[in-house]
Amino acid sequence: MTAMDLRGYNLSDKPTGLENYAMPLLVRDAVAVIRHAGRERALVMGHDWGGAVAWNVAMFAPEAVEKLVIVNLPHPKGLIREMASNPEQQKNSAYARNFQLPDAHTKLTADKLAESVPAEVRPRYVEAFRNSSFEAMLSYYKRNYPREPYSEPDLPNIRIPVLQFHGLKDRALSSGALNGTWQWVEQPWVLVTLPNAGHWAHWDEPGIVTNTVMKWLE
Repeated sequence: MTAMDLRGYNLSDKPTGLENYAMPLLVRDAVAVIRHAGRERALVMGHDWGGAVAWNVAMFAPEAVEKLVIVNLPHPKGLIREMASNPEQQKNSAYARNFQLPDAHTKLTADKLAESVPAEVRPRYVEAFRNSSFEAMLSYYKRNYPREPYSEPDLPNIRIPVLQFHGLKDRALSSGALNGTWQWVEQPWVLVTLPNAGHWAHWDEPGIVTNTVMKWLE
């Protein structure tokens, strides 16, 4: 198994300029890692921004993806629909609007970013965040997070099997964005909702997530 630092994070390169964080480049990074590992196709799994990249890899580089696992990141079409029509999601997205402000990166610290991380692994995350570029990290929001006016993006359907987890206590991403996902996935799509989990579903319910992934792969 390979876990990659996205560009801007930890030990990966940290190019300056919003254009260097466009989604097609992030997709190319993920495919390059798969190829570097000596694989033509891989199980691709992502959470949050990693989930956004994973959805896009499956859409725009399907030849590199065998199966897709997503944790707490609705399909882009569902998220944009909710941002356009759901007051709850609009309220939940206020943090992202703040991250899109020009000086937002100056208000971040490694310790603050790691506050939601489990205590036993928090020091590792603090170290990784200190190695990261806050300006680069927020470039993901400035370059890729949806803005008004919201319109449904022209995205190809997913043509590989998908396993998706969503913690229903997620305060950033409304579960309403899950509705309609079956319209955009042409292969079997398995959705597991976790009533007691929040945004970090794989930390809140690690046993359920791990066991479900292993059984699904079998």
